[in-house]
Amino acid sequence: MEDLQTAQPAHPIVRQRAKSELNTPSFFKQLRRSFSGMTGFIIVAIMLVIGLFGTWLTPYDPNVTDFAQKLLPPLSKGHLLGTDQLGRDLFSRIIEGTKVSLLIGVCTVLFAGVIGTIVGLIAGYFRGWVDQLLMRLVDVQLSFPFILLVLVINAVIGSGLRNIIFSLVIAGWVIYARVIRGEVLAIREKEFIQACVATGVPGWEIIIKHILPNLLTPIIVLSSFQIATFIIAEASVSFLGYGVQPPQPAWGNMLNEGKNYIFSSWWLITFPGVAIAITALGINLLGDWLRDYLDPKLNGR
Repeated sequence: MEDLQTAQPAHPIVRQRAKSELNTPSFFKQLRRSFSGMTGFIIVAIMLVIGLFGTWLTPYDPNVTDFAQKLLPPLSKGHLLGTDQLGRDLFSRIIEGTKVSLLIGVCTVLFAGVIGTIVGLIAGYFRGWVDQLLMRLVDVQLSFPFILLVLVINAVIGSGLRNIIFSLVIAGWVIYARVIRGEVLAIREKEFIQACVATGVPGWEIIIKHILPNLLTPIIVLSSFQIATFIIAEASVSFLGYGVQPPQPAWGNMLNEGKNYIFSSWWLITFPGVAIAITALGINLLGDWLRDYLDPKLNGR
């Protein structure tokens, strides 16, 4: 019993390490040393500024039509990226679409992460029939293609901004559940967790105070990659006509509207496509650097 009592205080040390990994003063110092990480950080920072302050950055109202100036090429009559088939300024619509895409990506990751983390914690800690039931549900959902499942949900509940977020959350929480469950199974066998169990600490307290803080690293890394995945998924669904609907600007529906002009007005699909590619690239580069930085084996901590 004395060994268990001396082992029990070890968990605050482990928990403190998990909390302090992102607060170390060397974070930005090491970020500056990584070309790919810094590139991703700059791209993400620019996109966040555009998303937050895009309303004040647009030179024109993104929804105002002017048929007298439709399909103008880039750098024509004050339109930096040209105009679309309705005479709307393409640059203004891409900026407004940045706000929509980032909103969908962040909200989806937030809700899907919460749901998946809760399910993974319950399944990994309690195991037994609870684990079997929840993981079989995860297996069934993972057997369906991600985009197909999102399309089916949107076809049932309808399109729109709220509905696309809802469908992406329903289709995306299983990734978090599977990853978190695996992490919990490993942490559950640690000595400080066994000490807590042996000394009678309630299960919910072990989960919240001792296991969850040690899951911050995989949650942060997974979320950084999932934001890009959800942004691309939203653009794909909107391109097929089941996501964000016109006249609200979104990169996906802008591609959908411009596909009929691909040979005559190339800018209608080129610039929204470039915006999607750059955003996904920046998020993935930053996420890849975060994975290396938060891994003590790779980071030398």
